[in-house]
Amino acid sequence: MKSMTGYGRGQAVGEELRVAVELKTVNNRFLDIQLRLSAEVAGAEPIIRRFIGERIARGRVEASINIERTGEIPYEINRPLLAGFLRAMHEIRREFSLAGEPDINVLARLPGALQPAPAILSEEAQRVIERALAQALDELDQMRAREGEALAREMNAHLDEIDKLIPLIEDMAADQVEIYRARLQRRVNELLSRAGFEAIELDHARLAQEVAYLAERSDITEEVARLKSHLGQFRSLLAEGGEVGKRLDFLLQELNREANTILSKATDLTIKEAGLAIKAEIEKLREQVQNVE
Repeated sequence: MKSMTGYGRGQAVGEELRVAVELKTVNNRFLDIQLRLSAEVAGAEPIIRRFIGERIARGRVEASINIERTGEIPYEINRPLLAGFLRAMHEIRREFSLAGEPDINVLARLPGALQPAPAILSEEAQRVIERALAQALDELDQMRAREGEALAREMNAHLDEIDKLIPLIEDMAADQVEIYRARLQRRVNELLSRAGFEAIELDHARLAQEVAYLAERSDITEEVARLKSHLGQFRSLLAEGGEVGKRLDFLLQELNREANTILSKATDLTIKEAGLAIKAEIEKLREQVQNVE
């Protein structure tokens, strides 16, 4: 399992150029690649995006690629600009009867007279860029894996806390039928006593029916079983590794649904407190899962 947060650098040198790559990643629901490229690398953007996409599944990726030319840089002559300048100089010389010829140093210093020729990346240059990218991605992967291990440890600790609360809920739920029966009988006796009907015998069949009805409405056996099942699946995914972020997020939704149902059904204060504690742990898990690839 990997975190979506990381940083990696890579460098590579070829005959024509030296390449430096920096990669920064943060969490995002989908893969979002943001590139900062110089004009001469713009032609390689599709290759760079594909190269990154093959290694990263989710997250926002900020990639900065700097290129330093190590070989001879060809220049282009801005002929229309120089031709216009020379024509103007010739007219000045003729109109004002001046002597002399334009100095080549003056011509070379004219803004825009000489410009680097548009760079066309050779196959060798593309291979250098890919080597630098691969190195940066390897370093990024290592950091994301370390962060992922730390996240897994923290999430397992939260799962342990939930595991401790489930037996408490099960124990209290097992006694609910008897608690309901005693509570209902005590309440009926209190009402009869106030009305002065101490001698009336209770209909025990009717009392049992009411107890069964209340017990059915508040039965959380299935919810607890599903809660335990989802926790087991969650642990399995943490151990499995790979791209598990979306599946973990789905399981958290299911865990939260079961916890809410337990809270809505339970009338016992201890069960409600345990259910609220479970929801608190689920929220902590949710914050961490947001950063899992």
